Amino acid sequence: MQNFPHHYAVTAAAWPEGDVQIGAEGLPTLTTATPREFDGPGDRWSPETLLVAAVADCFALTFRGIARRSKLSWTSLECDATGTLDRIDGVTRFTHVHLHANLIASPGTSVELATRVLQKAEDRCLVSRSLTASVHLEPRVTIQPGCYT
Repeated sequence: MQNFPHHYAVTAAAWPEGDVQIGAEGLPTLTTATPREFDGPGDRWSPETLLVAAVADCFALTFRGIARRSKLSWTSLECDATGTLDRIDGVTRFTHVHLHANLIASPGTSVELATRVLQKAEDRCLVSRSLTASVHLEPRVTIQPGCYT
């Protein structure tokens, strides 16, 4: 890992009408638009969906690292994230992000250990910790059945 601080440079290109193009060096360009909730087309990534996706993605990547260090044996993680945007005291902002994490763990894995690792990932996710919105994790661990022959 590089020393801190880290810097992330992104470019957004916009015109009077149409989509916005966002990109960063070495990464594919994304096309974004206003979300349906703000009278946009609703069929492209928006700043709102990108923010909620960043929370879910950071959670999953943080989980992967902590699971590796904890020697947790798992086969898949699916994290559904829902962000709540609200207007409070005349200010529109995200107030809450709810994560539903479904972990499939290998046979013989401790459900308690798996749940602790999920909770630790939620606690250590740098994107979540950077937001003023509260983030709540609802973990579910399923132990994959073993193969019997």
